Amino acid sequence: MSTRENKTPRRHSWPWWRWVLTGLNILALVLSSILSWHYMNGGSMPGCGGGSPCDTVLGSRWSRIAGVVPVSGVAVGVYLAMLVAGLFIGASTEAPVRRLAWSSLLVLAGSVAGSALWFIYVQRTLIGDFCVYCMSTHVTGLLLAALIVWRAIKEFKSKPPDESESDPAAVNSFSTVTHRRISGLFPMISPALIGLALAGLLVVSQVAISSPAVYSNGESQSVPPAFDYHNVPMIGSPNAPYIVTLLFDYDCPHCQRLHLMLDEAIRRFDGKLAFALCPTPLNSHCNPYVARTVGEFRNSCELAKIALAVWVANRDSFTVFDSWMYEFDSGDSWHPRSPEAARAEAIELVGQSKFEAALSDPWIKRYMKTSIHIFGQTLQGGEGAVPKLIFGSRWVIPEPNDVDDLVKILQNSLDVPRP
Repeated sequence: MSTRENKTPRRHSWPWWRWVLTGLNILALVLSSILSWHYMNGGSMPGCGGGSPCDTVLGSRWSRIAGVVPVSGVAVGVYLAMLVAGLFIGASTEAPVRRLAWSSLLVLAGSVAGSALWFIYVQRTLIGDFCVYCMSTHVTGLLLAALIVWRAIKEFKSKPPDESESDPAAVNSFSTVTHRRISGLFPMISPALIGLALAGLLVVSQVAISSPAVYSNGESQSVPPAFDYHNVPMIGSPNAPYIVTLLFDYDCPHCQRLHLMLDEAIRRFDGKLAFALCPTPLNSHCNPYVARTVGEFRNSCELAKIALAVWVANRDSFTVFDSWMYEFDSGDSWHPRSPEAARAEAIELVGQSKFEAALSDPWIKRYMKTSIHIFGQTLQGGEGAVPKLIFGSRWVIPEPNDVDDLVKILQNSLDVPRP
């Protein structure tokens, strides 16, 4: 015969909100772990090829603290601590431990919420691109923090967390305890504010301490083939004593930012520096080293061919065309040119007949093949991103914040002699 106890739900079974809290916590922990794994092992995240918005965010200075510690690594520790603390907030846990667990969760929730809002702002305003992995982690963290705060309010308002749920006397005396706790909210507010302060320290450290201007460098197994610099696209003089090869993609925002610094870098080296321009599409249709084409680079092959056709048709017009490809649309906003717009600009600069004739020149295919071959020679640890600067056998994927950073990269990472 069944008893009343048999029909009553178990008192200490998890309520729905604890399952949701734990699920969100595990999701955030997994996402952070994936990002940390990417940082330690290099290479591209799925769907985040070189120059993509995701690659831009993950390769930026804001992905690290003080230029050294990956933000995702810190997030792994925080979400792991939240997961452990969440196991000790149930009614069956002893009062002192339960109180400590709630306080810890609120501190961590405050730090997660503050950090998430900061990094969303960074992506929106400072970088101008969004990483789907990062945004998923931030949104999950905000939902997790909101759930913790919401539940903490209910916990502290309904009964003090240091009292046993099975103690009727404690429940009946709650009205007197409430006044001493300022409606039960002060023990919740203070830990959350501590967490927000910790997030503020992270912001200060990122703003105050500049990251290194290089996020990847290395040395190829063999020296890339030398060019006849009088017969390839250049920025600077082909007679300059120091010529750096630049692999780039006309669809790449990193490349656009670097391109705007090249003339000033040449001036800083008193004209002794030049850049050999090697369009290197991150598109599997013309680049066999790219496993899968990301949507942002679907036009890369065609844009490279159009640019090189302009160079073949009229070398003087190439400089104008190359600059136009990277000009801002309005204000400080830049978007890659469409093939139709690029073709129209090319025809306007060199004339339709010359452009069409140049487009069929076999030199274009040979030069792109050489550029892509150099790209393949400098692949190391999956680092297939552009822009890539090469001097001798050394290469670097730069992230200069300004021309000063670019000069440091050239001197310290590529060993370009000081001017």
